[in-house]
Amino acid sequence: MPAKIGSQAAVFRIAAVLLLLAAGFVSGCFRQADGSAPGLVKTPKSFSISGDRALDDRWWTEFNDPDLNAVVQQALEQNFDLKTAWQRLKEARALAESQSAALFPSVDAFSEAAVSRAAAGSSDEMLRLGLTAEYEVDLWGRIRSETDAARLRAEAGREAYRTAAVSLSAEVVRTWYQLVEACARLRLLQDQINANEQILSLIQSRFENGQVDRADVIRQDQLLEATHEQVHVAKSAIGVFNHQLAVLLGRSFDQRAGCSSSRLPGLPPVPETGVPSQLLSRRPDVREARRRLQAADKDLAAAEISRYPRLSLTASASTTDQDPSELFSDWLRSVMANLVVPLVDGGRLRAEADAAEAVKYQRLYEYGQIVVEAFQEVEDALVQEQKQKDRVRSLRRQLDLAQQAGRQLTDRYFNGAGNYIDVLSALTDEQQLRRDLLGARQQLLEYRIALYRALAGGFETRQEEN
Repeated sequence: MPAKIGSQAAVFRIAAVLLLLAAGFVSGCFRQADGSAPGLVKTPKSFSISGDRALDDRWWTEFNDPDLNAVVQQALEQNFDLKTAWQRLKEARALAESQSAALFPSVDAFSEAAVSRAAAGSSDEMLRLGLTAEYEVDLWGRIRSETDAARLRAEAGREAYRTAAVSLSAEVVRTWYQLVEACARLRLLQDQINANEQILSLIQSRFENGQVDRADVIRQDQLLEATHEQVHVAKSAIGVFNHQLAVLLGRSFDQRAGCSSSRLPGLPPVPETGVPSQLLSRRPDVREARRRLQAADKDLAAAEISRYPRLSLTASASTTDQDPSELFSDWLRSVMANLVVPLVDGGRLRAEADAAEAVKYQRLYEYGQIVVEAFQEVEDALVQEQKQKDRVRSLRRQLDLAQQAGRQLTDRYFNGAGNYIDVLSALTDEQQLRRDLLGARQQLLEYRIALYRALAGGFETRQEEN
């Protein structure tokens, strides 16, 4: 037994010598990437507009619509694209866990049984049991770098899932209010049809009394038919938006689905936008891009380290005997150290390191692009909302003037002192302005949704909570 112990000590002494030789071989040669992006994008000091109200991560609750809240929650639980993103996250986490196992020794048990028969008919049986253990010494941090890269990709997967959840919620809210606007438009058109039918009845009476020309009746009838044509468009939009909403909710469309509401909400107060630097830590897509950049940096480090020596240790213990009762009486033990130094590979490892470096810079520039787009999305939404508010005010003013002009022209016409062309023009303008105002209010909501989406942080879904 002392001889065996002495031989094992000799193996460890040899391994130590090999380790020192390997250290001398790579001393001063290893190049470590750093994964940072200093000065890549100049961060603005502030956004052009900011409110005083902090924005909740579940931003759609700002509209105070219980029905909308329920629909968004249903989408977060049933949407198939979001479920797919969740499975991608689970895959990334499993791969990270699998990669982390390389930091620890692997131990395998084995058993063998053999039977040999001689020509004379006699036979011998041989049984063998044993354990083998293998472990690669992480000399330069390659395994740790690969493990860190897998962990960072899993974290990026989590942020990608949250980005998908934010995008889904925004699409659901946008589609919801497009449906509401289409329903409100249908209701407005039906009111306009009733008004046009009443005016047509009055004009027909005046025509029958010889007070107006037949052309006046025809023109009013044409306006009525044009309004009916807009009803078909509105009903088509209602059907399409219901279908889109059903897909977002992960279910088949319902042909009976119609309008659950025809009233657009008022615009909530402008949220607090914060400073641009806070946006980078808030948005999950920016965090995802940063994690992918850091993972690519670790991949580059691992690719560089792969060019340098690897030291692995192997230990085994086995017992062999013909008699099972004596099987464990004697054990054969061995310990081996193996140092592999890449010498000639045709440039393969260097090329792999170059490819990893190119991937790192791809992730770096992708990160920079996402950052500048994040700033742009916030500013675009702020500017568009402010200008849309001006447009809504202008449309309201135009509608008020059109109503005043329409009343005066209509009174003059039915008193026999006016021209029907002027009445028709005023009536057409007023009805179109009402439809334009409704569309402008819905567009204003879309700009606010875009602002909420641009400022939104990630939030936990019930899938994550479970």
